[in-house]
Amino acid sequence: MNVTVIALLSIGSYLMSSLLIIQNMGKSRFKQASIYLGWVGALSHLVFIGLNFHQNVGFNFGFFSTGSLIAMIVALLLVIASLNKPVETLGVAIFPIAASMLALELKFPENTQTLSHYNWEMSAHILTSIIAFSLLNIAALQALLLAIQDQQLKSHPPKRFIQSLPPLQTMESLLFQMLTTGIAFLTISLATGFLFIEDLFAQHLVHKTVLSLLAWIIFTGLLLGRRFYGWRGMTAIKWTLLGFLSLLLAYFGSKLVLELILHRTS
Repeated sequence: MNVTVIALLSIGSYLMSSLLIIQNMGKSRFKQASIYLGWVGALSHLVFIGLNFHQNVGFNFGFFSTGSLIAMIVALLLVIASLNKPVETLGVAIFPIAASMLALELKFPENTQTLSHYNWEMSAHILTSIIAFSLLNIAALQALLLAIQDQQLKSHPPKRFIQSLPPLQTMESLLFQMLTTGIAFLTISLATGFLFIEDLFAQHLVHKTVLSLLAWIIFTGLLLGRRFYGWRGMTAIKWTLLGFLSLLLAYFGSKLVLELILHRTS
């Protein structure tokens, strides 16, 4: 099976879904079509990664390949969530990003260590890290939409895009559901790192460790603030974005410097 054809099918489906979502904000006529195209994009993306896994006998954890893997997981989580939650509007941001990361993986193939080179403990750490990042990525996008929605509703009559979003209370509830699940996986990721990585504070890991811990503290502090002090609105949005920025720098910041600038593997 031609993996390039599968990748192009995924990219085309992602982009078509995004266009349908944009063109039909506030309408329900093509809502299902956009979701179906999102499914096609995510599943064909999954098939592409699966075929590469089979050919390479493991996952490729290079910079672009990891970005593509995370984008696929985020897109898949979104279409699954859209089955019973009004989150399909997030596809406006998620699907073009997934299409871009897949295109970059095609354009810049990499030869780096695969998951098969690691023992099961390290594999568990890597996979839970990726799942945590993916879930918290969706939470950050949700927080951005919530901030835009809040600002639009306060300052002037909302645009059609804002009118197509669920009510603020629903959006906020979805945000904290995503955060809770993401933090659970981030906790497992950090725990497996401390348990199974011999030198977690080695020179090439110290920044990643510190920034990941900082993200965990920020996200956990937000959940505790929500539980005991009723934090919500812009406070929740700012903490979510700050925590995700820390996590983004922890993972992609280090991979960018090590692999694309210093030409080393992390």
